[in-house]
Order: sequence, then C-alpha cells, then structure tokens
Amino acid sequence: MSRDAGNSRRSGSHRGAGRGARDRAPRIEISPARLVAYDLLRDVDDRDAYANLALPARIREAHLDGRDAGLATELAAGALRGRGRYDRIIELAAGRPIGEIDGRTRNVLRLGAHQLLSMRTAAHAAVNESVELQRRVANANAAGFVNGVLRTIGRSTAAEWDDRITAEAASPDDALAARTSHPAWVLRALRDALRSEGRETELEALLEADNVPPRVSAVVLPGWHADVRESESTSDGEVALTATGPSPTGWELAGGDPLRALAALGLPDGVARVQDQGSQLAALALTRVRPVAAGERWLDLCAGPGGKTALLGAEARLGGAHVRANEVSSHRAELVRRATEAVADTVEVVSHDGRDDEAYGPRGVPYDRILVDAPCSGLGALRRRPEARWRKQPTDLPSLTALQGELLDAAVAHLAPGGVLAYVTCSPHLAETRVTVDRLLKRHPELRELDARAVVSGVARGELDLAGSARSVQLWPHRHGTDAMFIALLERGD
Repeated sequence: MSRDAGNSRRSGSHRGAGRGARDRAPRIEISPARLVAYDLLRDVDDRDAYANLALPARIREAHLDGRDAGLATELAAGALRGRGRYDRIIELAAGRPIGEIDGRTRNVLRLGAHQLLSMRTAAHAAVNESVELQRRVANANAAGFVNGVLRTIGRSTAAEWDDRITAEAASPDDALAARTSHPAWVLRALRDALRSEGRETELEALLEADNVPPRVSAVVLPGWHADVRESESTSDGEVALTATGPSPTGWELAGGDPLRALAALGLPDGVARVQDQGSQLAALALTRVRPVAAGERWLDLCAGPGGKTALLGAEARLGGAHVRANEVSSHRAELVRRATEAVADTVEVVSHDGRDDEAYGPRGVPYDRILVDAPCSGLGALRRRPEARWRKQPTDLPSLTALQGELLDAAVAHLAPGGVLAYVTCSPHLAETRVTVDRLLKRHPELRELDARAVVSGVARGELDLAGSARSVQLWPHRHGTDAMFIALLERGD
C-alpha cells in the first residue's frame, strides 16, 4: 500500500482532520451531470433500478442540456460497466477490501476512477469534484480518504493498474475477470458457451464488446417500412438513420436523441421504436418460419415490455393472424398495451401467470405459434444493462431454469398439432439455452427441433456467422452487433 493511500485512510477516519480539510478548502461547484450520475449509481444500489430506464428520468428531472446529459450518461454507464475493474483498483490504492468502504463513498470513488482512467477529464478536476461530491452526498469526514485514493489512482496509467491487477490475482481467470469487469462466474459461463461453438478464442473479444456502448438500433414495424427513408446527420440536429444491421426491420441511429429522430419520421405512435436487432430476429424467426395462414392464433406468453409483441402484431396483421399477449405483471402488461397501440386491432393483452390455464384463454383452443421469451439471467444484454452482471449470482440459475421449464411445459400443452414454439432468452448461458431445450425435448417426444439457423439466416439482412453444430441460434455482440439472444424453434407433431 502506498503512503498516500495509508494517509488518506487515516484522514478519512479521523473526524478532526476531515473537518479541518473541509473548512480550509474553497468550495468547488459540482457539475449537475456528476450529481445525476451519482444519483443513478445510488438508485441502482439502493432501489435495484435499471440504469437504462432510471437515467433518462434523472436527466429529465435535472433539466440537463444535451452536453450535460451526454456527460452524465458516460459517467454513470462507464462507472457501472467498469465497476469490477474500478473496485479492484480502488482496493489496491486504498489498501482495504471494497466491502469495507461505505457504499456512498464507493460510488464517489467509482465515478472518480472512471474519469481518471477512461475519460479525458483533467486529473485535478476529477479529484477535486469527487472530493466535493463526497462532502455533498456522503460522509464529509471521508473527503480526505477520497482525495488520497484518487490521487494514488491518478499516479499510474490504466495499463499500469491492469498489470498490477494481473500480478496480484489468484488465477488467470480472476485477473481477466477483474480487468474486463465481469464476475468470474460470468466469464466462465461465456467461455463455456463459446467453447460449445468451437469459438473459445473469441472470449476476450466478447468481454471487450460487453464494455462498449452499443449503437442505437431501432425497428420500423412491417407494413410501414416502405414509408421510411434513410437520413443524414445535419447541423440542425437531425440524426442519421440507416437501414443496416442483421434484422430486415432494423435501423441504426448515428447518435443524438433517438426519440427525437424516430418522432421526426412522422409515423403513428409505436411504429418506430428503439429495439435491439437480436430481439427483432427472435420475433421474426417465429413469424417467418413458414407462411402465415389467415386465422392463425399466436401467443406471446411472456410479453413485457412489448417490443417483440409489437413486431408479432405487425406481422400477424399483414397475414391475417391474431395475437394474444400475456404478461404476469400488471404494470408490464400496461407497457405491452402502449407498445402495441399501432396494432391494437390484432393484439389482445392479458395478465396472468404463464403457467396457469388462464393465460391461454377460456376456450382451450390451441395456438399455431407461441413465443416463450422466458425470464432469464439477462447475461446477453450486458452492453445495455451493465448493472445486470453485478446483480445475478450463479445461485439464481436453478430457480430461473426451473421457471423456464415450467413455462415451456405449459406452452407445449397449448400448442396445436403442427404448431411452432419459439424459445428465446437474452442469455448465452448453456443452462438457459441448450440444456433447457434438450431437457424439453426429452420430456416431450411429440416435439421436434426445427433448423432455426436456416430460418434466421434466411430472414437476416446479409450473411450471419453462426458457429457450432446445434440447430438453435446464438447471437453475439462481438460477432453480430446484437445482444446475445438465443433462439430455438420447436414443432409439435401432427
């Protein structure tokens, strides 16, 4: 431990020293963006908030302009993505386990470390504003501790800290996990999934991709696609909108405010929205596995928040089918209703447990197509939901996989002969993907697995690099630019 870290620890725990430093130091104005970023980290810790939902609300509440909103987003998302790495660096600089540091102070230090190691913020500004932030939102007596730790961090480069992480790690996996800010169990799960495809050498590329903010992808629902034209960025703030990416209904935005860009298209509410292109392909795999016959009945069993449901509804509308959308949470069911306003004549929204008969309707009439987008660990969306990697534990998997199996069994019982079931998770974890499918096939010999690889390859815009020999599809952020969505298609025998 460096002398500065030791001194800062003592000053942080000495009430008189902290008060004296506070009295002598001139007051520094904290930028609104840093306050918003801190509040977001606190929301994630204390309220289990989803960063991608809570941050826009915080930005609106603070009335941040575009520049400050961008800074707040970079600070908060960067600190969340890099949390594992920053925590290890903070431990090394402070000479104490991260768990022994007060939660509020941890978040101040994470924001400061991100500025020092991953942004172009001047070192003195990063340290001084962090110290002032500590005085404002946490234990003011620990301001000296924050000052000392961040100054210690700032004396070494990011590469030098990574070298130290590696040198002091218990194993190569622990070193790689800390450097890339992934829990070690997640790293091993990702390696196992890649190894099943013969692509274990891609692990570091995947871990790196998880820490890069994704380009904003959008969907324009079928039926309105022809009304959209590509646009270019202009000096007055129009955002470039380009028909690119693997989904034939997908678009990418070059930057700026996506809601403003999509609203400028002038389409009905809900027709154009932000949606990952892997999610789009998962819905289209079910709708385009075979031609749609008029009068077909479709079910989206776990519909919230409604992005896939809207795409199903648009495809059903064109083919003369009808969609029942079930969501166990009444709040999320309302989100589904809002998401499907443009296709409300085709989509019926209900709220039941997907394992109960009520979810399938009172008549007992089977469904021709069922989407089971099951609750899962969410390890496939770490680019967009960086906090998810810190929330889940390997002990969560047994209950999740049990629920996935129960939902699938219930869905199979309501699948028509010749009907197709799509099993989808936003996770590459083998326990939630191939293991679940293989167990389902053993329990239900009336099912056969279709070639989802051929279906998705036929649907996709351009060629997809789908590795391995399984008939299911595993998408990857580093290879396809999407969330790591898993897609399996199963048909019930006549």
